[in-house]
Amino acid sequence: MAHEAFVQLDCPECSKNWESTPSELPPHDANFSCPNCHATRRLAEFMRTDRDLENLKRLQ
Repeated sequence: MAHEAFVQLDCPECSKNWESTPSELPPHDANFSCPNCHATRRLAEFMRTDRDLENLKRLQ
């Protein structure tokens, strides 16, 4: 069984952190809302690290 990679996200407003698979997320430059506080920013701003952003771009 194949395993899909996860990316780590952090909300810049409420500091919620979570993981998601790239296939569950919109493109990195699309607007995204935190599931906790509903703050809306570009998805790239929610990536925990540059590596997470690189993986998201590569796997979408």
